[in-house]
Amino acid sequence: MASPGTEDKKQGALSDAELVRGALLRSDDFGRIIEKYQEPLRRYIRRIASPSPDELEILLQDIFIKTYENLNDFEQDLPFSSWIYRIAHNESIDSLRRKRRFGGSLDDVSDDEDAVAFVETIAADTDIVGDIDKEYAKKNILRVLDLLPAKYRSVLILKFLEEKDYEEISDILKKPPGTVATLIHRAKRDFRKIAAEKGMDIKNI
Repeated sequence: MASPGTEDKKQGALSDAELVRGALLRSDDFGRIIEKYQEPLRRYIRRIASPSPDELEILLQDIFIKTYENLNDFEQDLPFSSWIYRIAHNESIDSLRRKRRFGGSLDDVSDDEDAVAFVETIAADTDIVGDIDKEYAKKNILRVLDLLPAKYRSVLILKFLEEKDYEEISDILKKPPGTVATLIHRAKRDFRKIAAEKGMDIKNI
C-alpha cells in the first residue's frame, strides 16, 4: 500500500503542511482539507460510532467545524492526519457512548466489507482468530466489536481496519506507545473471549 505522501505526489496533490498553510491564510482553502479527508473520516466515523446516515453527516460536519475553529492551535510537530483523526476519534467516541447510554442499536449499520476486511487483516495475528468462515464473520464480527468497551473497540479499528501503526495510534489517542500496546493486548483478549462465547473458531493460547 502506498503511503499518503507517495499518493499525494502521484496525484500532484498538496501536502498536508501546504493545505494547512493555505487554509490559515485563506479560509476558502479549507475546502481542500475537506476534499482530502471527508471520505477517510466518513469511513472512520462509520466504523467507530456506527451512526445512521444522517448522524454520520452531522458528525462529519461537526468534525470539520471543530478542525477549522482550532486550526491555529494545530500542533506543528504532529502529523496533520493524526491531529484531524484525533478530533474525529473524540467526536465519534462521544457519539458512540451517547448511543449506548440511550440504548441505540449498532447492529443495523454493520458493514459486510468491514467485517471481511477486519478478518483478513487480523487473521495474520494468529493469537486472535483461526480459520473463521467469512460468511459467518459478516454476520458476527462487527457485533463482537460492538460489544467491546469503546477504548478497546477503537484501538482494534485503528490497528486492523484503519491500518495505523503504534506511533499514529499514540498520536491520535494522546497515549504513550506502551499504553497503546497494552490496550491492544487487552482488546484482543476481550475480543477472543466474546468471539468464543459466540462460537467462533478461536486459537487457544
